[in-house]
Order: sequence, then structure tokens, then C-alpha cells
Amino acid sequence: MTLRMDLLTLWYMGIPVYVRIRTELEHMIRSGEFPPGSRLPTEAELQRQHSISRATAQRVLTELAQVGLAERYRRRGTFVADGPRQESLLRFVNPLLEGPEIPGRHELQSAAVIPAKDADIRLPGVPDGEPVHHIQRLKFDIDNNPIAVELSAIPFSLAPSLHEEDLTHLTVYDYFSRHDVPIAKSRVYIEPTILSQQTATQLMTCRGQAAIRLRRLTWLTNGKLAEGMWHLIRPSLVEFFVEHSIGGRAEE
Repeated sequence: MTLRMDLLTLWYMGIPVYVRIRTELEHMIRSGEFPPGSRLPTEAELQRQHSISRATAQRVLTELAQVGLAERYRRRGTFVADGPRQESLLRFVNPLLEGPEIPGRHELQSAAVIPAKDADIRLPGVPDGEPVHHIQRLKFDIDNNPIAVELSAIPFSLAPSLHEEDLTHLTVYDYFSRHDVPIAKSRVYIEPTILSQQTATQLMTCRGQAAIRLRRLTWLTNGKLAEGMWHLIRPSLVEFFVEHSIGGRAEE
């Protein structure tokens, strides 16, 4: 499906006009049509091109700047930035983190108990028919941009009272800690993927975009699986890095 057709799909689904225009500009930036340092259309040009108000045009360019894709200068205009917002990968995948991985609001999309085989994530060692909590949330950054879809699957036997929790903001490790569930280790996989139409719509971008999926498995001290989860990250909004502090070495 072409970009124009994807935008038309968004229009029929009632996505706001500023999101459609912003999505098109994001695609043009990612494709290199607008390379770093190039000038983006002005508010007046966007008004003429799309028959929108000045406030809408201003919102499009402001949100591109807020997510790190553009830089705005008074009297000069708006220019493509060198790169997206940066996040520490080590912080993002840390299961011991007390607060949310993404510092913004969360939106609970679904919560149910289903067979493990239907959980849309591989759960090593968990029988297909074993019931698991299946929780999906949409996460937003501090500027209220949808930045990630999160899916989590937890064996029901480990967390029979999980449904009584505030699932919108729940940190699974915190639940395990409060209920004396003995966690031993976790492992994170970094996987490339392509956005489906459903996920692209959730993240307000286009189907077929390349994206990063961070998949985490957590095990108990007895070797059994405690949780399987993944974050599917919206393209262009996050650039992950791993930083090491190297001290105590004499200069050569």
C-alpha cells in the first residue's frame, strides 16, 4: 500500500488532519526526501497546501520539533533535525526499574486471561493450554505522542490477583516483589519488525514502517518463566544508546 493510500485510510478512520499531515512529513524525513538540515514547509505553505488553519499548521511543525525530528527558529523557519530523541537502552529494558520505562501516560487497551498459545509472544516452557494474563497497553512520551505498544503475558498461577491491580500503571516486577514471587533473571532481545496496519494506526504512523521490538523474558529462581513481554517502538521517535563510563585510566 502506498503512503497516500495509508493516509487515506487514516482519514477514513477519523484520525485528525494534523496527524495525517505530520505522518506524511515524518515519512518524507525518514525516506531522505527531507534530509537533515533541510528546510520544511512553513506554516503559511502548509496552510495553502492542505487548506488548514494556521493553528493546525503550527501544531504539525511544533509536534515534529517536540519529538526531535525538527528544529524551529524564529524568522528562519523549521529545519530537519540531525536525529530523534535519545534513550538509554539499559534503562528502558531494566526489569528493576521502579517507575515506567517510558516517562509519559499509559493507556490500557486490553486485559484478559487466555491460553498461552494465543498470547502473541513465545513463552518458553509454558504449556499451550496454561492460562496467562494477557495485557496490552499503549504508551505515550512526555509530549503525549504514542511511542510504544506493550504486550505482557504472565502465568495466571503466579499472579492470581493481578486483575485487582491498577493495570494501567502496573510495573510487573513491583507486583512480584510485593507478592514474594522469586525473580532470578531477565533477558532482552532486540528484533527488527514491520508495523502492521493495526499497530501503525495505534502509533499514528504508516503501515509497513520498519520498527524495533524489544522482547523481554523473565525467569523465576526455579527456572520457570515468570513473564514474557515486548515493546514495539514507534519509528523515528527514539534512538537507543548504550553508554559506559570509563574512568581511572591514565592518559597516554
